[in-house]
Amino acid sequence: MTTTSGPVGAVRQGSLRELNLAVVLGRIAAAERPPSRADLAAETGLTRATVSAVVEDLITGRLVTEAEPAPRAGAGRPARGLVLAGDGPAGLGLEVNVDYLAACVVDLAGRVRHHTVHRADLRPLSPADALTRLVALAVRARADAAAQGLTLAGAALAVPGLVDDAGTVRLAPNLGWRDVPVPALLAGHAPLTERVDGVPPLVVDNEANLAALGELHAGPAAPASFLHITGEVGIGAGIVLDGALFRGTRGWSGEIGHIPVRPEGRPCRCGGRGCLERYAGQEAILAAAGLAEADLPADTAATRLAELAEAGSTAALDALREAGTALGVAVAAVVNLLDLDTVVLGGGYAPLAPWLRPPVLAEISRRVLTAAWSPVTVRPAALGADAAVVGAAGSVVRRIIAWPSGWLARAA
Repeated sequence: MTTTSGPVGAVRQGSLRELNLAVVLGRIAAAERPPSRADLAAETGLTRATVSAVVEDLITGRLVTEAEPAPRAGAGRPARGLVLAGDGPAGLGLEVNVDYLAACVVDLAGRVRHHTVHRADLRPLSPADALTRLVALAVRARADAAAQGLTLAGAALAVPGLVDDAGTVRLAPNLGWRDVPVPALLAGHAPLTERVDGVPPLVVDNEANLAALGELHAGPAAPASFLHITGEVGIGAGIVLDGALFRGTRGWSGEIGHIPVRPEGRPCRCGGRGCLERYAGQEAILAAAGLAEADLPADTAATRLAELAEAGSTAALDALREAGTALGVAVAAVVNLLDLDTVVLGGGYAPLAPWLRPPVLAEISRRVLTAAWSPVTVRPAALGADAAVVGAAGSVVRRIIAWPSGWLARAA
């Protein structure tokens, strides 16, 4: 007769430890003030001895540190609160866009510890050449992180296109990429090659999805459901429903830039006609404002348009009004379909929100069936134009918080 009580018991014990680690670290991450061990025991229902053991593991693994106790009146030593460590694991965020590359490092507490942007028109480059430039940014970010006592636990790459589960960019029309095997092209390049506990070191995702995730976790005021629109040369959207990113059947949701707002209108790079980005994309706005030949990169273009609008430029104001109207037509269709009450303008749209918001709201008022008694909020993104790259880095550290046992096994 054989017995399985030993192995099964070991599995259960290991699983329980993993669960306790995740529960306690999640509470510390979500707390508005640093909780003590006693607070955590009361909130989780775990014994004080279990909480103390879990906390010691988290401190040893550089995931948690003790905060300085707040002074208090009365006898007794004040309890020390617990906070996420600022010198442990960190996430590397990378972004490839039409006219820039970006890299940033975010620590476990969500603080940006490194951020750099390389401006260049990437359309003439092959995907391999563009990614080689990106590796240079990643290497620099890793060195800066190490100098600050941080260890990169993984990376996420934001790209403006359709990405499959293997990380292949199936289509990025504004870059001219089709069926680009990004992980294979980056193979052999540190710091993107070391697997951490079986988890690929690099996750590739759509930039609008990562921007929406960044917005979702940017602060406690973030709504549970919203549409996050990233406006650059192309236009993408991340859809968050009940606190979770909606990806669709194949992970390709959110291509709002290719919703036709004028079905027989201008031809688009995607092969269709009258797509939203042909009227509200950055190139379209610049052309309408008389800046088509100015050769402005994405972040500079938005700033320049905002300056002209503030100065009362008729051309800039008319261009932004036309773009906002087209954007409002597409947004109203999404709001009618999904019953959302918040629209977030991110990327290059964030600094232009004061001028885009009124025509967007006007179209929502005209076209959304429930607008009269259920108003829709339209606001700029909390993370602004950096939402995608910060959201990418943040997705790495949130994975650690959700599954700290993986990091602790590596640290051990």
